Amino acid sequence: MNRYPLLLLLASSVLAGCAASKSPTAAPTPIPATRAAPPAAKVGGDSDTHGCKASAGYTWCAKENTCVRPWELAQAKGLGLQEAFKKHCE
Repeated sequence: MNRYPLLLLLASSVLAGCAASKSPTAAPTPIPATRAAPPAAKVGGDSDTHGCKASAGYTWCAKENTCVRPWELAQAKGLGLQEAFKKHCE
């Protein structure tokens, strides 16, 4: 006996049953309106009261009356340690 007609009949029955069992699709649920996200902080927008950007390594030095990078000033002035930088800039 040839099995192909039987397999074809079985496959078409399964497919017809799957097609008939589908429920009607409901309308998509609307997405509620949300508030706009707050604007992202600007990179480098972290200035202190003197305008020094800590993210770039700058700190205020009163003696120099400007924003400096401690390691650059220490090298230029031969200060060495962090404590010496603090004493110089206070």
